[in-house]
Amino acid sequence: MTLARGLNWLAAGLAILSILAVHALAGDTDPQLDRTVNRGLEWIASHQSRIGHWTALNGQYPTAMTGMSGIALLCEGSTPNQGKYAPNIRKAVDYLIARSRPNGLIGSPSGGDQSYTYGHGFAMLFLSQVLGEEEDLDRREELIKVLNKAVAFSGQAQCASGGWGYVSAKDNNNFDEGSTTITQVQGLRGCRNAGIAVPKEVIDKAVDYIKKGTGGDGGVRYSSSQGMGGGGRPPITAAAVACLFNAGDYDSNYVPKLLKYCEQHVGVGGSGANDVAGHWHYAHYYYSQVLYREGGKKWDEYRKTIYKKLIGEAGQDGAWSEGFVGPVYTTAINLTILQLEKGVLPIYQR
Repeated sequence: MTLARGLNWLAAGLAILSILAVHALAGDTDPQLDRTVNRGLEWIASHQSRIGHWTALNGQYPTAMTGMSGIALLCEGSTPNQGKYAPNIRKAVDYLIARSRPNGLIGSPSGGDQSYTYGHGFAMLFLSQVLGEEEDLDRREELIKVLNKAVAFSGQAQCASGGWGYVSAKDNNNFDEGSTTITQVQGLRGCRNAGIAVPKEVIDKAVDYIKKGTGGDGGVRYSSSQGMGGGGRPPITAAAVACLFNAGDYDSNYVPKLLKYCEQHVGVGGSGANDVAGHWHYAHYYYSQVLYREGGKKWDEYRKTIYKKLIGEAGQDGAWSEGFVGPVYTTAINLTILQLEKGVLPIYQR
């Protein structure tokens, strides 16, 4: 057999396997889930502003909402160049690149972005996932420049404790807070995965911050300012586990303690759901990532319960309106949860 003929046979075999895989996936799809996700994606796309951004209630958090909404669209499989939502993704990228400041911050200390580290973290996460799919060389160089500056800003904004606050350390007397710390670490991890240099000491300090903020029961405290007396926060604990997984830090003695705490306090229904009241969607945004990464029976059981809940709560227009931040926030989170199994984005893959 000649080399050319052998390659032809190989190509034909791969094509057949690809077709079989597509049919297998099609057979596993849930029509109700697909309808819910598709309607939600359409709602997100239709609520993008003319200049490319999304906002929470009262025009708040444009940078964070744009990053989160862009991630939901990327989870569908579209890229900046291909797919149904390519135009929306390109507009979101354009908006965030335009928001990159000389000091590296993506966002603004004003104009609805006062708690700007949230927006900065989600913008890094979104743009880092875009980078791997960007085909235009000039745009790739632009993204790399923006992300390099963004990583440098995060390092400068880090508090002495190793965490981050709602704003940079110098702007808020080194106040730190768990949820913004997780947002920064996940964004930095996305950048590192995309080939952007991230100083190891920045991640190490953040991981140490989380561990020092963990109580004996496995709950992670809101802030180091609470000292050893502060109680654990279930939503922040769920986010912390996802953060540690993303940082590549799976301590076989430490992480199971946090997972056990989450099992007791981050329930889809029942008493655990009360422990995350007010931050339910935030908690499950991260907890779903943890259980999906773990896989197995726990994910299967959790998936069945939360998918049923989210599908049942979707509005007729395709959005979810629960939560005090607004429908863009809630819809982007729920769409991300419901699309984890597509395995499109590296940051969420097993």
